[in-house]
Amino acid sequence: MKKKILIIDDEVNIGLLLSKFLTRNDFDVVSAITGNSALEKMTSQKFDLVLCDYRLEDTDGKEILIKIKEQYPSTGVIIITGYSDIKLAVELIKLGAYDYITKPLYPDEILNTINKALESQNVINKSSESKNHIEPSSVYGNYTEYIDGESDVAKNLLKQIELIASTSYSIILTGKSGTGKECVAKAIHLNSLRRDQPFVAMDCGSLTKELAGSEFFGHEKGSFTGALYTKIGHFEQANGGTLFLDEIGNLSYEIQATLLRTVQERKVKRIGSTKEIDLDVRIIVATNENLSENIIKGTFREDLFHRFNEFSIHLPSLKHRGNDILIFANKFLTVANAELNKNIKGFSPGVEKSILNYGWPGNVRELKNVIRRLALLTNGSEIQENVLPLELSNYDHFNESNEKNLKQVAETHAPKNLKNAAQEAEYKAILSVLKQVNYNKTKAAEILKINRKTLYNKMKAIELGE
Repeated sequence: MKKKILIIDDEVNIGLLLSKFLTRNDFDVVSAITGNSALEKMTSQKFDLVLCDYRLEDTDGKEILIKIKEQYPSTGVIIITGYSDIKLAVELIKLGAYDYITKPLYPDEILNTINKALESQNVINKSSESKNHIEPSSVYGNYTEYIDGESDVAKNLLKQIELIASTSYSIILTGKSGTGKECVAKAIHLNSLRRDQPFVAMDCGSLTKELAGSEFFGHEKGSFTGALYTKIGHFEQANGGTLFLDEIGNLSYEIQATLLRTVQERKVKRIGSTKEIDLDVRIIVATNENLSENIIKGTFREDLFHRFNEFSIHLPSLKHRGNDILIFANKFLTVANAELNKNIKGFSPGVEKSILNYGWPGNVRELKNVIRRLALLTNGSEIQENVLPLELSNYDHFNESNEKNLKQVAETHAPKNLKNAAQEAEYKAILSVLKQVNYNKTKAAEILKINRKTLYNKMKAIELGE
């Protein structure tokens, strides 16, 4: 059956040319010259796609887009604009437009964009209509250790994964290091229509500008000095499946520009090759940075951000997950038992208390490593307090004594003038960071961007000691 397209353009000649061109390419085309008449046509006919000029006589493309997405969410929308304004384009995509095309119009570009939009909508619609439900235990496989739980946070995370997995939307995963972003990405892939295709993970934090092109796109043998063999890039490896880009905020601005073109056009060309390879890749990116702040600083492209940000999931720190911490701890203990050929049943009440009270700055990754260490040191059937590392066993006492110090410092250094007020702000900043990293002075110095000696001197000045 022919796909049905609605063209909305108040320039009659352009609308007529578009209509003839798309009809020749086997589409069923209907035209409208005003926004209101277009919306009336949509009440009586079902359209697969709408091609809408941004500036109309009675309204604009933004208003039309909002109304279509509210009333006909399964209909794709492409905006045509003669104003090559990247901020406007980004806003339209954020509101739900599949893409935008700038005037003058080129037939190949129009046809290519329409076909991609229809393909994308087809995948989404099939997903929403599918009645096959797979139980999380089978879908998430070995990744439940970072995902499930009984807290509201865990339930919300599962709902988001199940909601977005069956679409082809690009996703941004945010959260601190060690919260399990790659495991969530794998869970999304395993619960998607692409589950039988490759899942390829790439660490952008380790990429240099010289290596990035080869890693992303691949290269042909002899294409540059040292290219002794043909290399398939990560995009090509993930074709048909999911590409996971970790630490996306670390990419240089130049690499981001190259990446944007690939994400937009869904084509890749190996270095040294003239052949373009069509891509069908779902992209999931992860970061522990605030990309919105990076955009303001000028270190991350806003247009690339919105290409990725069709959906976002935030992974909370472990300390915000309540009793889920013990669920994770027991899962990790089961794994450790298998690794060490032991049969440890669980944790003593004192150990459970310490596990729940500790701040876990390294999040789930730190918890996993600690449980493995505790299992290694335990010979009986229960993990006891005597094998706890100092940071856990002393945590309550450490916090209590330092809370007292905080109170004393606040009273001693109450600001009496502008200089004192500045000092007080500095003291509060230092103490806040010390609490955040469980009084690990090396980590605190790194966060505060001062050396350890300076930190010790400042701690001594506020009578916190060494």
